[in-house]
Amino acid sequence: MRSKKTLLKTAPTKADNIAYKPSKEFSKNARVKSMAEYTRMYTESIEKPHVFWAREAKELQWHKKWDKVLDWKAPHAKWFVGAKLNISENCVDRHVENGNGNKAAIIWEGELGDTQTITYRQLQRQVCQFANVLLAQGIKSKDRVLIYMPMIPQATVAMLACARIGAVHSVVFGGFSADSIKDRIEDCKAKAIITADGGYRRGKIVPLKATVDEALKKDTLVETVIVYKHAGNNIKFKKNRDLDWDTEMSNVPAQHKAKAFDAEHPLFILYTSGSTGKPKGILHTTGGYMVGTYCTCKYIFDMKDTDVYWCTADVGWITGHSYITYGPLLNGVTQLMYEGAPNYPDFSRFWKMIEEHGVTIFYTAPTAIRAFIKAGDQFVDGHDLSSLRLLGTVGEPINPEAWRWYHEKIGGGRCPIVDTWWQTETGAIMISPLPGATPIKPGTATRPFFGIDVAILDEDGNECGPDQPGKLVIRQPWPSMLRTIYGDKKRYRDTYWSDYDGYYTAGDGAKKGKRGNIYIIGRLDDVLNVSGHRIGTAEVENVLVSHKTVAEAAVISKPHEIKGEAIVCFVTLKSNATQSDELKAELRNHVGKIIGAIAKPDDIHFAPALPKTRSGKIMRRLLKELVKTGNITGNVTTLEDSKVIDDLRKSIK
Repeated sequence: MRSKKTLLKTAPTKADNIAYKPSKEFSKNARVKSMAEYTRMYTESIEKPHVFWAREAKELQWHKKWDKVLDWKAPHAKWFVGAKLNISENCVDRHVENGNGNKAAIIWEGELGDTQTITYRQLQRQVCQFANVLLAQGIKSKDRVLIYMPMIPQATVAMLACARIGAVHSVVFGGFSADSIKDRIEDCKAKAIITADGGYRRGKIVPLKATVDEALKKDTLVETVIVYKHAGNNIKFKKNRDLDWDTEMSNVPAQHKAKAFDAEHPLFILYTSGSTGKPKGILHTTGGYMVGTYCTCKYIFDMKDTDVYWCTADVGWITGHSYITYGPLLNGVTQLMYEGAPNYPDFSRFWKMIEEHGVTIFYTAPTAIRAFIKAGDQFVDGHDLSSLRLLGTVGEPINPEAWRWYHEKIGGGRCPIVDTWWQTETGAIMISPLPGATPIKPGTATRPFFGIDVAILDEDGNECGPDQPGKLVIRQPWPSMLRTIYGDKKRYRDTYWSDYDGYYTAGDGAKKGKRGNIYIIGRLDDVLNVSGHRIGTAEVENVLVSHKTVAEAAVISKPHEIKGEAIVCFVTLKSNATQSDELKAELRNHVGKIIGAIAKPDDIHFAPALPKTRSGKIMRRLLKELVKTGNITGNVTTLEDSKVIDDLRKSIK
C-alpha cells in the first residue's frame, strides 16, 4: 500500500471563510434542492451504485438493456454489461423523435461576427450525411479517425458521425503542431483525418490544412483527408487522398439508420500529457461515458429545457468532448459555440455574446476570468448579463479573489458557481457543488458527485485528517472512467492504479476541510497546468534537447497571475553553442513548433550545469525555490556539485 511518489509539502492558500448559500428561489426550482437531498442520493449512489446508475441510465435510449450494471475487477471496469446503444442517436435522433426537431441545438458565432443556428433536425441531417460520407470512404467500426478542426459546428458533426458508425475519433486541439498530429497518427494508427482549410484566431487565419499536410509528408497510414472549407485560405489538394467536405456531402443521402453498439465499444481516444515524454492516449468507451456526461450535466449544471448553455472550451480538450459535444446534446439543450479569442476585438466580446444570445449557463476557465479582471471592469460595464442564472469554472482551482469577482461582477451576486474538478481520464466531473443545494466556499470544489468515492491518503495509505494534505484517490469505479491507455495496458496500470491497491490515483494533491469540503492543491507529478492545459515537463525537456545546441534541460513552473502556471526552462548548451537572446527566441519557437504555441516557455535560463544528486537525478525542487525566492535555502547535501548553485543564481539575474 505504500505510495511511490512524494507528497506535496506546500500548504494551500487559505480559502474565504464566507459560505455562499443558493437562494431559496434557485433551490426551489433546482433538480437537487437541499444538502439533505444530496446526502440521501449520494449515500444511495455509493452503497447501491447498481440501483442509482440503472435509474439514471433508463432516461436514455438503449437498443438492448444491460444484463448487469457493473463488472469490476480492478483496474478494469465494464459498465452496462450486455447493453446495446448508439450515443449519436441519443444526442440527436432522440430529441427529433420527441418533437424537438425545430429547437436550436447549436447557435454558432464566428470571430468575425457571422452567426448560424442549427436545429436538432438540421444537426441530425448533417450527422447522417457525414456518417454516409465516412462509410463511402471505407471507414468502418473501430477504425480510428483523427479530427483537427476549428471551433465550428462541423467539428461536432464529425465527432457524432464517427460515433454513429462506430469509428473511434481522436480529436487534436487546433493549436497543436504537425509533429503532435504525426505522433497521434502513429500511436492510434489513424485511417482518416477530418480537418478544415483554416480557422480564425485574433483576426488571423490558422492554416490547419497546411499543418495536416506537413504532418503527412512521410505518412503511409492515412488513406483519406476530408477538408471543410471555412476560412477561404489557399490550400493544396492531394489527388486520391484529399476530399472536399461539401462535395462529398452532396453525393450521399441524408438518411442513416444508427447501428447499435456494445456499451463497452470504444468511443474516442484523447491524448493527454503525462510525466514521461510520450502523451497518453486515454480510451473512453460508450455506455458509461454517455450516462456519466448526461448525469453530470443534468445535476451540476441543473440543465433545463429553456437553457442557453455556453462552454468556452475547445473540442480538442476533454471539456469540449464532455460538455460541448456529448453532455449538453444528451440533455437536449440549446448551446452557444464560439470560434475565436475571448479578447477579440477586445475583452468585451464574451459579455456582448451573453447579452445578445441570452446565455443562462456560462462555463469557463479561471485563466480567462483572471485575464478579464486584469483587463478592467470597463469591458463588463454596460452589458446586460441578467439572463445568467448559473456560472461554472473548469481546468484548475479558482482562487477566492477571482471567484468573488466572477460571482459579483458577472453573476450579479445571484448566480451559484460550480467549481468543477475532473480530468481527461475521469471523463466527467467528479467533485463539484450542486447549485441548488451546496453552500459554496470560494477556493473549494466542495463535495464529490454521485457515485464518486473520494479519499485523501497519506503515503502509507491512511486517510488524512482535516486540513492534512495528501493524495486524492477514487476508491470505487464510476461510469465515465477511462478504460485503458490505448495500446499500453501496463502503463495504464502503472500510472493510475499502482500507488494504492484497487484505488485510482488522480495525480493531484488535496485536503479535506473540517466540514468535509475538498480543496485541490495541485499536481503531484511532473505535469504543468498552463491555462488549464496539461503539459508534461518531460515533453518540453525532450523537445529542447532535440535542438542542435542543447545538451540538457530541466523544466519547472512558476505562478502566473493569468495562466496559473508559467513554463520556466533551465538549459545547458553544448560546448560549440553561444548564449544569446536570439537563441532563447529560437528555442521558444522550437518548442512551439514541435508541441504547440501553448507550450512555449515563458522564461529560458542558460545554466552551465543543472543541480543533480549523485545518482544523476535533477533536483527540480531547488530550481523551483530559486525561481520563486531568488535563493536556495533547502537541503543541498545530496547535490553532486554544490558550486552549481552559484552559477544558477547568476543565470536568473
